[in-house]
Amino acid sequence: MDALVYVIVVVAIIAVAGGIFLYTRRGGPEAPPRPREEVEAPSVEAPEEAVEEPAVEDAPTITEPALPPVEVVRPSLRDRLKRSRKFLSDRLADALHGAPDDETWEDVEAALIQADIGVATATRIVDDLRGVARERRITHAEEVRGLLADELVSLFEVERDRALNFAPENPTVWLVVGVNGTGKTTTIGKLSADLGNRGRTVALAAADTFRAAADEQLGVWAERTGATLVKHQPGADPGAVAFDAYKHARARNVDVLIVDTAGRLHTKTPLMDELSKVRRVIEKEGVVHEALLVIDATAGQNGLVQAKEFAEAAGVTGVVLTKLDGTAKGGIALAIEETLGIPIKLIGVGETTEDLEPFDPKTFIDALLA
Repeated sequence: MDALVYVIVVVAIIAVAGGIFLYTRRGGPEAPPRPREEVEAPSVEAPEEAVEEPAVEDAPTITEPALPPVEVVRPSLRDRLKRSRKFLSDRLADALHGAPDDETWEDVEAALIQADIGVATATRIVDDLRGVARERRITHAEEVRGLLADELVSLFEVERDRALNFAPENPTVWLVVGVNGTGKTTTIGKLSADLGNRGRTVALAAADTFRAAADEQLGVWAERTGATLVKHQPGADPGAVAFDAYKHARARNVDVLIVDTAGRLHTKTPLMDELSKVRRVIEKEGVVHEALLVIDATAGQNGLVQAKEFAEAAGVTGVVLTKLDGTAKGGIALAIEETLGIPIKLIGVGETTEDLEPFDPKTFIDALLA
């Protein structure tokens, strides 16, 4: 019996050992992975895999057209004179119908007067038109429009030199005069901007010492256009400011000195006397190459009265006619040259610095009668 138990135990041990041997040969369950030490590495963006597009036979080649450069389209002079043009053309349209007769000429004269050309000038224009129409045997009033354009252009000296004068040696001096509110300071700023764009150095003299904040406004333009500003304390002698500004411009070899002047004084000194003094002070040391009178076109015939006064006191050499885009009576331009004989050199037709343009009589009349 003991022998039998012994045999059974031995057989069981052999069976268990054999099973274990076979189990390990076939592979048991995988042991869990050993923990890995984490190391923070710099992030590197993986390159995108190249994906080949499927070949397409006879695929069209599409070339996108290059976009043209963006251009700022500025309104034409005709568009900017639309108020004056419409005002005059509407009245001429009423006058010019059928065969020209006495009523036609009266209506044309009235239209010209209403456009601020002036009574004397309008009367002379119509008398000339009536004579030419009779000589050419014009039978339709619409033909008078062409004659009128020629007649208006003839009021200007077309061949006259309207360019701004520069000195052969620095500094060039421009004196800018005009009553307050005509756009005098803005005109100076536009002149400074244009000169700077052309590579010229500019100094501005704040000789309008009587108007509050005049030097501040001029200072804004000086900063905006890269010009030097010469100023004194409020209420200082305008002649002293002009004198110091000229010495500065000459010492620094500045190309152009632009002198702002008072348009109205709060003292007993008459304005015209003060302007004459400013000019005399500058001319003790140098030369005033331009005395530009700024006239607001919306002032109409009042601007003509101003021009007469300033022409005598400041020795005006040219007129800057501003705010032409804001008036229906641009005919004042003809009255100025016809009456005073002072050339209009520049016109203001907008707010930007590019809207101060050289004046060309034919272009102006074409725009006015378009």
